[in-house]
Amino acid sequence: MNLALIQHAPVWYDLQASLQKAETLIREAARSGAHWALFGECWLSGYPAWLDHCPEVGIWNHSPVKRLYGRMVANSPLQTGPEAAVLSALSSDHNIGIIIGTNERTRTGSLYNSLWTFTPANGLVNNHRKLVPTFTEKLVHTPGDGHGFQVTTHGGLRTGSLICWEHWMPHSRQALHELAEDLHVAVWPWVHDMHQVATRSYAFEGRCFVASVGQILAVKDLPKELPPLSDLAAHPEQLILRGGSCVAGPDGQWVLEPSMDKEDILYCEIDPSILPGERMALDLSRNYARDDVFSFRIDRKRGRE
Repeated sequence: MNLALIQHAPVWYDLQASLQKAETLIREAARSGAHWALFGECWLSGYPAWLDHCPEVGIWNHSPVKRLYGRMVANSPLQTGPEAAVLSALSSDHNIGIIIGTNERTRTGSLYNSLWTFTPANGLVNNHRKLVPTFTEKLVHTPGDGHGFQVTTHGGLRTGSLICWEHWMPHSRQALHELAEDLHVAVWPWVHDMHQVATRSYAFEGRCFVASVGQILAVKDLPKELPPLSDLAAHPEQLILRGGSCVAGPDGQWVLEPSMDKEDILYCEIDPSILPGERMALDLSRNYARDDVFSFRIDRKRGRE
């Protein structure tokens, strides 16, 4: 199983240009023999890092913030829109699975922090919406639902995914551990040290491979509507989101160590044959499950569209 971790910036808040860039990157990954092309959080079309790096965000009823949010909404895809159809076709035409973060627009204009999974055989097979927008994300993202706690079989491996700080939510982790993942995809704005801890911990706990995918954002690419913090403004080439994409094995050790501060497609070959041996001692969905002691229920109803 070959993974392509797409550690590239989107074209920030330009949906069509970002989709064209994604097409190029997916084709390149497929030509290199990858079974999965994996993108970071809110890649279409840009994680809202400006929430934390532009001080005027906190000004009530601020016209520049309203304009920026309007631009963000206008450049966010619908699940039923043409962007999803393009990605489905790319997956089918190039025989490659795709997992990509989106600012998903609803019919009413609200935004979910979503993660779309495509397979060659079935197109868009899962749309996971982040359960709890984290901290400043609450200003732009709507809380998600449990419908996306699913695994997808592609290339013979059961694959699931979570978004950013969902990896600190024990119930979110358990929801996927119950489904016996072989490969878990974790998406982040960038994979800093604590996100690396979460990557290795999830891999050890779930006895699965974990691919963590981050992205790249320079100060100069922050939205023009808002000025950045003064200490950043003097350094336009400085990276705010620094990548850090990596892969951990089911023993919690690195298969691909974190790669920082550069745009790249990172390739990693994983060996599924080692999974049964690693589950001999710890398998949370089988030999370490105590259904006689604990009960666990997930409400998988789809929320508002």
